Amino acid sequence: MGQTQPTVQSEEIDVAALQDMYKKFVTECPSGVLFLHEFKRFFGVDATGEASEYAENMFRAFDKNGDNTIDFLEFVAALNLVFRGDLEHKLRWSFKVYDKDGNGFVDKTELRAIIDSIYRIKRVSKKDTEPHQLSVDEVCERIFKVIDVDGDGHITLEEFLEGAHKDPWILNMLRLDMNPSGWVLEQRRKSAFF
Repeated sequence: MGQTQPTVQSEEIDVAALQDMYKKFVTECPSGVLFLHEFKRFFGVDATGEASEYAENMFRAFDKNGDNTIDFLEFVAALNLVFRGDLEHKLRWSFKVYDKDGNGFVDKTELRAIIDSIYRIKRVSKKDTEPHQLSVDEVCERIFKVIDVDGDGHITLEEFLEGAHKDPWILNMLRLDMNPSGWVLEQRRKSAFF
């Protein structure tokens, strides 16, 4: 009652920064859109390297209209989500990454593919220091056991969101333990785009 909402202007991208980003985007992408191979090059991802599949899934999640390109508006919206989005929006974005075929469900094969990509990237980047880490299959089984409440072998967006809020470990795995903002920042540093 009577409380005011905090302003978020300090977190918003200012017009000058947006114009600068647009100039750099158009320089890198004269066609005005970013294709998958350009997206990988843009962030310094080797086409066959450990981060390739993860980059492909991020690209697909950023491509809001499904035209296999990322235009400048999709690019800015994606960066805003990655860097400033709240937990709910990040989980919804993560669901899109997990749902590789875009059918509205995550099955065990899709879940396993993303978890496997994350494990491979962590192994290569030597961020994996946990001595008794669960296997990819154990992680998938644990996630399905907790959040596939109807036991149909598919995780809906609702189950995904509810499951993430039930268990901190599940939340950490579902919101992509790889932390997309950390990945984007690391790739940005490598490519010096911004």
